[in-house]
Amino acid sequence: MDLKQLAYFVRVAELGSFTRAAIALDVAQPALSRQVRLLEVELRQNLLLRNGRGATPTEAGKLLLEHGRGILHQVERAREELGRVRGVLAGRVAIGLPPSVAKAMSVPLIREFRKQMPDATLSISEGLSVGMHESLANGRLDIALLYNTGPSPDLELTPLLEEPLFLVQHSAGKPAAARARPVALREVAALPLVIPSRPNSIRMLVETEMASIGSRLQVALEIDGVGAILDLVEDGAGSAVLSRNAVATSARPEAFSLRPIGTPALRSKLVLAMSSQRPATLTQQAVVLLLTQTARRLLV
Repeated sequence: MDLKQLAYFVRVAELGSFTRAAIALDVAQPALSRQVRLLEVELRQNLLLRNGRGATPTEAGKLLLEHGRGILHQVERAREELGRVRGVLAGRVAIGLPPSVAKAMSVPLIREFRKQMPDATLSISEGLSVGMHESLANGRLDIALLYNTGPSPDLELTPLLEEPLFLVQHSAGKPAAARARPVALREVAALPLVIPSRPNSIRMLVETEMASIGSRLQVALEIDGVGAILDLVEDGAGSAVLSRNAVATSARPEAFSLRPIGTPALRSKLVLAMSSQRPATLTQQAVVLLLTQTARRLLV
């Protein structure tokens, strides 16, 4: 059984599409289709059901997908073990970070990664927690930092830290005492908010906590992206609910006041997530340790 054909099949089955798999693998779609078909011919089994919406594994395909992931993982482990004989960690690790975390962590993380693992390759992408959850499941990401993610059978979650959320307002014209005064969640519910759309983790957390005290948030504007939210707050469109780190890494942090939210306090939980379907390689384990140390050093 050809390892390249097996890797191609696994990626098509995980992504549910020859088109998406061809893009992810950086190969021409006809060549990808031909290699998967040759694998089917060799095994005398139809492995994928092809239709206009994509490709889904047959029963035989599901069985091969399970074995294929293990086989490819073992091949990667063998490469890493051979690298360890030379005293190095190798391979590619793809991680996903929320935008505000990526802004704070990417440069120091990459700097330390290059120092510790010069023979390995690191890929960093930004995304919302819901999208990164899906990318972990289909193999596009190996590791991700997710906000406010509940238990899931397809993920292994490790709690990292909790960040308090603040009421963020434009500080112009406000006395210093007023800018720092704590605010009750019920008071926040009375304010027009510039807030991300569902299913953003902060949006869902704010709505859930407000519902628990019998209140509803007032949405002035829905917009995704911390930078855009802060621009609108500075322009007077409303207030926002964000972490201190999200404001501190913005272009003009001095333009905003951060008021602690209490009764009840809003705390955003950051977890490190990996797929439970694919055991971590040695390089991935080293990156997990590096991510954990960097997050706790920079985000607390």
